[in-house]
Amino acid sequence: MLATALFGILSLSSASLGWEWGKSGKWDHKQRTTCYGAESTINYTTIPGFFQQDDSATDSKSFDYTETNYGLIERSYSTDDEFDPDGEKTQWERFAYYVNTLNRDSDQNTQYKVLFMARHGEGYHNAAESYYGTPAWNCYWGPLEGNGTSVWRDAQLTEAGIAQCTKANSFWTHALTTEKIPAPQSYYSSPLIRSATTANLTFNGLELPAGRPFAPMVKEFLREGISMRSCDERSNKTYIQNLLLAFSFEEGFTEEDELWKGYEGETSEAQQKRTKFVLDDIFSNDDNTWISITSHSGQINFNLKVLNHIAFSLSTGQAIPALIKAVNLRKAEPVTTTIQSWKAEATCLSPPITSISGQGCVCSTTTSALLAAATSTTSPA
Repeated sequence: MLATALFGILSLSSASLGWEWGKSGKWDHKQRTTCYGAESTINYTTIPGFFQQDDSATDSKSFDYTETNYGLIERSYSTDDEFDPDGEKTQWERFAYYVNTLNRDSDQNTQYKVLFMARHGEGYHNAAESYYGTPAWNCYWGPLEGNGTSVWRDAQLTEAGIAQCTKANSFWTHALTTEKIPAPQSYYSSPLIRSATTANLTFNGLELPAGRPFAPMVKEFLREGISMRSCDERSNKTYIQNLLLAFSFEEGFTEEDELWKGYEGETSEAQQKRTKFVLDDIFSNDDNTWISITSHSGQINFNLKVLNHIAFSLSTGQAIPALIKAVNLRKAEPVTTTIQSWKAEATCLSPPITSISGQGCVCSTTTSALLAAATSTTSPA
C-alpha cells in the first residue's frame, strides 16, 4: 500500500507542469480558445473495450445500465499490478486509476474524459407520442400545447419518468458506496425541463465527495433537436432558475428561447454542428475527467456521432458512458462548408384521417391543401 501511495506522489511530481492527478486538461490558453473552427480542431475518438455499450453485440433495446454496473466490463488493466497488486480494489477503482494514468502519460495535445450521458425520464410528450403514434404526433399533436388533459410544451416528467429518476438515484447511491464509481466532477444539462429535472432527481441528495458537489450548469446547445413541436421550446431562464435553484447557466444564456421557431425545424447538419461546438466547449474549458451530461436521445445520438462512437439508442431514463480521447490538432486549411440550418416541417391542420407506417399522416382534404404529408420519422426528444 505504501509503495502504491509513493508511486502516486512520484507520478504527480513527474507529470507535465500544471497537470493535476484526476484532471484531464493540459491544453494551454491558445489551444483552449482556437478550436471553434479557427486555427485548430479537436478530434474525438471513443476508446472501445471498456463498456458494454461500445460493443456492437449489445442490444440497446433491452440493455439496462442500472443492472450492469453502468455497463463497465469486468477486465484487467495494464495498471493493475502497480495499483492493485493484492486484488482488493473494485472494477471502477481500477478503471479510474487507469484513466488517470492515461492523462498523466499523454502529451500536451491529448486528454481523456469519461462521459456519463443520460437521457431524461419519460415526459408527457413521450407518453403522447406513444398514445397517438409517431406520424400523428409529428404532423398534428406535437405542435400543439397539449390535448386538454396533458401539456407537453417544454414537457414535465410523468409519474413513470419520476420513477425512472428514482431508480437512477438508487443506482448511483449503490454505485458510489459499494462499487466506488467516481462521482462526476462536472454536471451539465439541457435547458429543457425534462432533462434538468432528471439531473436534479438523479444526483441531488447523494452523499458526494466534498470536492465534487452537485453543481450543474445549463448549456443551451445540449437541448434536443429543435423541431416545430412545442416540446422542443424551452421555458425562460427565470422559470428554470426558480424551479431548479441549484442550477447555474453558461455565460450568454438568454432569458427567452431565441432558437425555437414553431414553424420550421433544425436540420440534422445544423444539430451535428452545434453538438460539435458544445463538446468542444466542454473539452476546452473543463479540465475535469468525469463528466455528467443529462440531455435527450437525439442529442446523445449526435454526441455519439461526433465522438466517433457506435450508434446506441437510449429509452427514457437510460444512460451510456464512454471513454473519450480528444486530440487538439492544428488545422491544415479552413473549412468553408455551408449547411442548411432550418427546413419546413409538414403538418395537418386537424387530426389526420389515419397514420400509415412508413408513409406518415393522411390529412383530410379540407385541411391539407397547402401541406405535404408528414413523415413518420420518430421524434426522439
